[in-house]
Amino acid sequence: MSEKKITYKEAFRRLQEIEDLIEENKLDVDELSSILKEAAELLKVCKNKLFVVNEETKKILEEIN
Repeated sequence: MSEKKITYKEAFRRLQEIEDLIEENKLDVDELSSILKEAAELLKVCKNKLFVVNEETKKILEEIN
């Protein structure tokens, strides 16, 4: 996953898909570990992107003031 640049929207959409799979009990035990690892990576992507946007927003607002 870290090889390919993924957008926030793509990562969030995949997290929603994973959530649906888990809630609907569509995963077996053999898949669960790899799916949870994928979800953890996607959460890191989202968190990092939100952090960057937050920092950029702060800088922009500071420049305005």
